Amino acid sequence: MIDIDEHGRPEPPLAADEAGTLLGFLDWQRATLAWKCGGLDAAGLNATVAASSMTLGGMLKHLAYVEDAWFSRWHGGDRQPPWDAVDWAADPDWDWQSATRDTPEQLFTLWQGAVARSRAVVAEALADGGLDGLARWTWPDGRSPSRRWILCHMIEEYARHNGHADLIRESVDGLTGE
Repeated sequence: MIDIDEHGRPEPPLAADEAGTLLGFLDWQRATLAWKCGGLDAAGLNATVAASSMTLGGMLKHLAYVEDAWFSRWHGGDRQPPWDAVDWAADPDWDWQSATRDTPEQLFTLWQGAVARSRAVVAEALADGGLDGLARWTWPDGRSPSRRWILCHMIEEYARHNGHADLIRESVDGLTGE
């Protein structure tokens, strides 16, 4: 049984195996981002805090890109649209900056699609070698991270950005909490 908290987030399991625990914490972090970005219009998703140019909309688009890069691409897939048409050398922050041109619906659809693809890729990968399996894509030096490393990295990526999301969302409408 999955417990859902008052913000619609699935609580990570208290007593699962390693993969179940990691996936539970990743899903909780994903749901935290959805909560922090939920219910906002374009102005709310484009709000900034202090000197930072970071926005909640940019965060949704960036994390959609990160989901596709770490799960789909690192497990052998090609870049998906819209990432495959970006000149990343010319604009390495395209994901963050281009979000201002997208509607809230487009941003959520892009992010939710990336998460759905990631879940499917991870389920397949875990059925074929578990957490110790290595990504098919390699770093320039030939090393590949394990699936365990990738899941831990994704939890860290979301947790870091959810901290940013807390500050931005509070500045937009006062919403606070975890």
